[in-house]
Amino acid sequence: MTGSVSATAAILIIYDIFGFSSQIFQGADILAYADEHRKFQVFVPDMFQAEPAALEWYPPEETGRSKELMEWFGRKASPEENAAKIIPLVNAITIRSEGVIHKWAALGMCWGGKIVALTSGIGTPFTVVSEVHPGLVDPADAARVVVPMCVLASKDEDAEEIKQFVQTLRVEKHVETFHDQIHGWMAARADLADTRVREEFRRGYQTVINFFFKYL
Repeated sequence: MTGSVSATAAILIIYDIFGFSSQIFQGADILAYADEHRKFQVFVPDMFQAEPAALEWYPPEETGRSKELMEWFGRKASPEENAAKIIPLVNAITIRSEGVIHKWAALGMCWGGKIVALTSGIGTPFTVVSEVHPGLVDPADAARVVVPMCVLASKDEDAEEIKQFVQTLRVEKHVETFHDQIHGWMAARADLADTRVREEFRRGYQTVINFFFKYL
């Protein structure tokens, strides 16, 4: 967890298939401290229990590691099974805060975006959500979303899939494509030694938190 323990709003980050990374932790800090007057508690749960996918497997069509990736996905990354863990987790953290946390937002990255979509329907604990470089995009998920959503895409996602997804959303939304950034530029694949990537990394997180500010 990062951020102020007295903050009454919290953000749950659901990482991509590569699990914890220094880039995601930097992003969590940006969200937590973006505004000195409106701080957040930010949580990044270990959904894969210390068994994430290996970064060197990606992209599998180039690395030849598709078999390993698919075997791992079947063991650790079922969207439905992982989505079922989210509401109990959020409830547990809320109870542990002893009345401090009153509102929640969620940010999902790639695979995590799918989990966010699956947990943003009726009964969701989230007031507002975001998906960045989303994966496993399905308009049927968008049709069930009942809270405002920010969608940030990269140059690598299928533009038609993103278009169909956002057109199906029936909630307030912000949609933007970062046309010179790769899939994963806000997570483990971000090369923050590159000045342009670093700028767009920060702009991406700032875009998300500005959207969250409107509803939290």
